Amino acid sequence: MAVQKRFVYVLTDEHGRSYVGVTSNVEQRVETHNRGASAHTARYRPWGLAVAIELRSEELALRFERYLKSGSGRAFARRHFL
Repeated sequence: MAVQKRFVYVLTDEHGRSYVGVTSNVEQRVETHNRGASAHTARYRPWGLAVAIELRSEELALRFERYLKSGSGRAFARRHFL
């Protein structure tokens, strides 16, 4: 059984906004955001990749994404990734 990689990624725009997501293909997902195909990020293009972290399971990736979207997680991301 092949395990598909899951990445938690953080994007930033030129005004200091950030966006956190999960994907199995980081390059393709960043391109999707920059094409405007994601309603949550289309308005703030262009996006740059700040960090992508590979996790061993989708469950862990989703938990880490949820944490990074919390108040303490946003502070953690600002300190360590942005």
